[in-house]
Amino acid sequence: MDKEYDPEPGLNSQEPGERVALLFGSQHATEADQDDVRRSSTPTFAVKHLFASFAGGIAACLALQLSLFGTRCFSTRDQTISTVTSGSDTADVFAPPWVGSTTVHNYPPPSPTNEYPDMFPTNVGYPGGTPTGAEPALIATAPSQPLQTGAAQLVAPEYSTFPGRPESPIPNDRPFNLFRSWGNLSPWYSVPRGAFGIDEGAEPPAECDIKGVHILHRHGARYPTAYGIHLSHSFFGSAVWLMGESAASYGGTASLAQRLHASAAEWDATGRLEFLNGWWVMMVYILLTPFGRQQLYDLGVAMRLKYGFLLEDFTLYDKLPVFRTESQNRMLASAVNFALGFFGWPLDGKYEQVITIEASGFNNTLAPYDTCPNAGTHGKADRSLTYVKQWAGIYLKDAQKRLQADLQPTEGGKGFSLEIEDAYRMQQMCAYETVALGYSKFCELFTEEEWEGFNYALDLSFWYDSAFGSPVGRVQGLGYVQELISRLTHTPIETHNSSTNATLHANDITWPLNDVLYVDATHEVVVLNILTALNLTTLAATGPLPADHIPPNRSFRSADLAPFSTNVQFQLLSCPASQGGAQAESSHIRIVVNDGPVPLTGIDGCPESPSGLCPLETFIAAQRTTIEDVNWAWGCHGNWEVPEGDVWETLGGWYPPKE
Repeated sequence: MDKEYDPEPGLNSQEPGERVALLFGSQHATEADQDDVRRSSTPTFAVKHLFASFAGGIAACLALQLSLFGTRCFSTRDQTISTVTSGSDTADVFAPPWVGSTTVHNYPPPSPTNEYPDMFPTNVGYPGGTPTGAEPALIATAPSQPLQTGAAQLVAPEYSTFPGRPESPIPNDRPFNLFRSWGNLSPWYSVPRGAFGIDEGAEPPAECDIKGVHILHRHGARYPTAYGIHLSHSFFGSAVWLMGESAASYGGTASLAQRLHASAAEWDATGRLEFLNGWWVMMVYILLTPFGRQQLYDLGVAMRLKYGFLLEDFTLYDKLPVFRTESQNRMLASAVNFALGFFGWPLDGKYEQVITIEASGFNNTLAPYDTCPNAGTHGKADRSLTYVKQWAGIYLKDAQKRLQADLQPTEGGKGFSLEIEDAYRMQQMCAYETVALGYSKFCELFTEEEWEGFNYALDLSFWYDSAFGSPVGRVQGLGYVQELISRLTHTPIETHNSSTNATLHANDITWPLNDVLYVDATHEVVVLNILTALNLTTLAATGPLPADHIPPNRSFRSADLAPFSTNVQFQLLSCPASQGGAQAESSHIRIVVNDGPVPLTGIDGCPESPSGLCPLETFIAAQRTTIEDVNWAWGCHGNWEVPEGDVWETLGGWYPPKE
């Protein structure tokens, strides 16, 4: 007879005591104990007990449904099926009262029962061999550079499923790509070659050697900005929240959720919007999403492959690189994930992380708005509102009518009046849900042209609120320009008349001046402030931006310049004297945004260059002039005003002159 297979080797029938001890928690369990267990497990319920339990369960179920859905739960079938047009068999499903509220899964658990750090050490020794090889230098050794072309973790709908084309198609200068049509909410990508006017990639001219790099990057993809979150109700063990939001000038995902939730008893969703009948908001606050963490890790790996060879300089001088970020959770998490990609785990002993405080009243060049009151003043900081409202009314006109037809009133209900702004909010929801959850049904609701319209709406928003069309754009970038010049000239900042921090900059430990590698993490608005303050005027060549149409071949695209994880590389190069139009200068600077070099001809004295080079001394002199010309006190604290709309314009991010 074949030996019987025992699924638990060592616990066979010859060891009953051990098996019972494991099953019942007793080290001395006997056969009598097992008999007691068997006897105690014999059912002793009568039929009346079972009937009472069954009836009690039905009563509890009905009570729960009544508390959640009201008397509609007991409507007849005729009352719950909508009257449909001939040839349609679409059922009318009531929107439950929790539609538009937010579910929170709350991971990790606050007090896990199996948390025993001593039993799960992170280092048990025996690491094996640990020698390392040579540092990579992809930016200098490869004939071309790898490109960031997509987001493998995210799913876009089939474009063929989009609604039909509108009556008046909106032109698009590039092949359609949904993930590149979300403005600042787009995942970062390598811009098309020549996007900024230079037909080259991130790699410098072959004749030039890289001597250093300053990297400025944005945080990764995050959940929507949300404030005023409060508990709504709880059932089935899950907390359900209503999400408040300090919305941007226009739109706001929380506003959509709140409007749908407040009127859930009044409407039924059909057609493309049928999914709203069971829709939860599964996003709460502005932390990094899992995809956002991946973005920064990947960016760190990419930068190590490009510039890893610069670390040899730190070994030579027996010191560590010093990176900077801010205290906000998503900022610190972004910086740490970048470092994990760049240095690998563990991080101890590989670099130093400066964490500047991001809060009102603290000087911080990476969050300059905290000490610039005019950056939060209506009419100065939100000039885009008029433009975005006007443009949304144009490009979303067809979408509003189309989507409104899919929201029908319930019997006796008032329905839901879908506004143009609600359609805009749905486009925002598509972007946020995709980078948070991987896919969003909201993305299926709009045509390619309407997505390009959304992209341009965000261009309007950032042009007029943060960049070249904003009266507080340049002044907020001033502090970082001062820091850049301090690093490039290896001299301390002597005058603190902007968002610079005297405490941080007075210490050569927290503010080193002779390193060959710097990495700073900030927000997209600050990146745009800095590009504006640097006078990268070719990016503003087609401005100011109109509100009634998309200009062809526009030079300013927020998706190109400020997407999630956007990155700016200030390359310091040693080139032959003939490069960049300079006869005697061998040191040059080159600015690369998302793998696209930017012309520096808007900077005073920088010559035309096919590679985007500018002699370093020329660049420094021009930026020093900018520092002298920008008046932080007037720009940030001055009592000036600008009229609404295109009555007043700026192409350089300037505030009105002081009388």
